[in-house]
Amino acid sequence: MSTAISPTAYNYKVVRQFAIMTVVWGILGMGLGVFIASQLVWPELNFDLPWTTFGRLRPLHTNLVIFAFGGCALFATSYYVVQRTCQTRLISDGLAAFTFWGWQAVIVGAIITLPMGFTTTKEYAELEWPLAILLAIVWATYGIVFFGTIVKRKTKHIYVGNWFYGAFIVVTAMLHIVNHASLPVSFFKSYSAYAGATDAMIQWWYGHNAVGFFLTTGFLGMMYYFVPKQAERPIYSYRLSIVHFWALITLYIWAGPHHLHYTALPDWAQSLGMAMSIILLAPSWGGMINGMMTLSGAWHKLRTDPILRFLVVSLAFYGMSTFEGPMMAIKTVNSLSHYTDWTIGHVHAGALGWVAMISIGALYHMIPKLYGRAQMHSTSLINTHFWLATIGTVLYIASMWVNGITQGLMWRAINDDGTLTYSFVEALQASHPGFIVRALGGAFFASGMLFMAYNVWRTVRASNPVEAEAATKIAVVGAH
Repeated sequence: MSTAISPTAYNYKVVRQFAIMTVVWGILGMGLGVFIASQLVWPELNFDLPWTTFGRLRPLHTNLVIFAFGGCALFATSYYVVQRTCQTRLISDGLAAFTFWGWQAVIVGAIITLPMGFTTTKEYAELEWPLAILLAIVWATYGIVFFGTIVKRKTKHIYVGNWFYGAFIVVTAMLHIVNHASLPVSFFKSYSAYAGATDAMIQWWYGHNAVGFFLTTGFLGMMYYFVPKQAERPIYSYRLSIVHFWALITLYIWAGPHHLHYTALPDWAQSLGMAMSIILLAPSWGGMINGMMTLSGAWHKLRTDPILRFLVVSLAFYGMSTFEGPMMAIKTVNSLSHYTDWTIGHVHAGALGWVAMISIGALYHMIPKLYGRAQMHSTSLINTHFWLATIGTVLYIASMWVNGITQGLMWRAINDDGTLTYSFVEALQASHPGFIVRALGGAFFASGMLFMAYNVWRTVRASNPVEAEAATKIAVVGAH
């Protein structure tokens, strides 16, 4: 028996591309969010132009932060993690490059078409059929690259983070294809293949599982790699991580009907969605506890490591929003919260606190390694970013909680003669201070991304191509 060390290179080029575009799209998507939040404070910011109205820019904001920022973070980290945990290069550099350029093309298509008013009107699925088809092709290619790389792995074991990434890729493809089934009538207009309550049910089966798989399962794959790596501790319980995986993917897919309480959807379907949402609390918190307990013996690192702080606080927000979601799915709570700003606050507890923070932490961990540097240019800038993000998220969520409960109570208040106590405009006036705080919180969060962009730019500029290429080399030890 002799041991030979053969140098193999990872494909970090595509990881670098996606990582940099995550920061770019994060600034644009969050900046647009602050702008439309400001429109609710100062309606003059609509500029009386059709393509700058809230109704057209809001779906662009959601597409930019979910699919552009979040999607690029998922592509970057999944390509990074699958190569390192499987100790092999991506199966095809060409297909990987196609996923990068194809994904950017979809995003540019959204930036052009959504402000022009070309939309299917389906939440998180607004892109019209030509872009939806391109997205499906890019996604299928992503699946080939990811699973092909796992097939040719050098390690016997498939690390749990890859199970989460794999499930997110498969289920997102299924959701997208089924929900986008439609009849095109022109190049920019199509009609859904489904009608009425069926269309609504399929849309929220998609919509909630876009949250459940795109914005949760994929990012849990990120958590299971980057939290142990940054904490320099093994995952607390590998067994719990496997139980977490199977419980999550079994239950999450059933929770969609809780978006359709008190609608034409059959009552049994509403109740099933509510029950599954409540049960979902168990695996969600199982995963959150597993991530938190990984810091056993490493809590002192939080004093000096702002990257670990990002990752741990993201887990705290994940735990909070996955407790809040099941509570809001209960019909009696939902009768107060539905259609109010409370829902907006809940979404952003997950989007800012969980998705964005864990992505930012993962990028800060990854980028120096991708460019052959020991660490980011400035730790103090990461620290500044952390506090801006945390304060911004808390301001956002708190203002929307207050607004939401205020709106719910005002809308249901009734006089003795059965007439409504408050007009809709009075509820809107009561919401105005909350709109101001929300815009301020968003501005805090978005400004943190500018500090990140500067920090990333300085880190990348300090590297040279030789060091960056050297960073892709690994030593694969094999026995002959």
